[in-house]
Amino acid sequence: MTVRRVVPVLRSEQADESREFYGLLGFEEVMNHGWITTLAAPSAPAAQISFMTADRTAPVTPDLSVEVDDVDAVHALVRDSGAEIVHPLQDEEWGVRRFFVRDPGGRVINVLSHR
Repeated sequence: MTVRRVVPVLRSEQADESREFYGLLGFEEVMNHGWITTLAAPSAPAAQISFMTADRTAPVTPDLSVEVDDVDAVHALVRDSGAEIVHPLQDEEWGVRRFFVRDPGGRVINVLSHR
């Protein structure tokens, strides 16, 4: 398994203000679905931060996203470990396959691969 990127997901109702603030630090918008906005550093595109009002297709808002090369393999490993899956493995209309798992500290991790 290869981790491709890790993105903190901050719950926020102030996406515009956050985009402006993090723009001062050199981030630019790379994705905006209305309910989630992702900013990236142009010089290091994998350096990203996301702001989310609430997840559109899941019952909880994740704290962190981890993009992997094979989400199905990671899902099998996590499921077999007995960790709590809080959102099932599924394909999303915006081009990712993902699931959510709760870490030992209670944080919800969005594990995904792009299709």
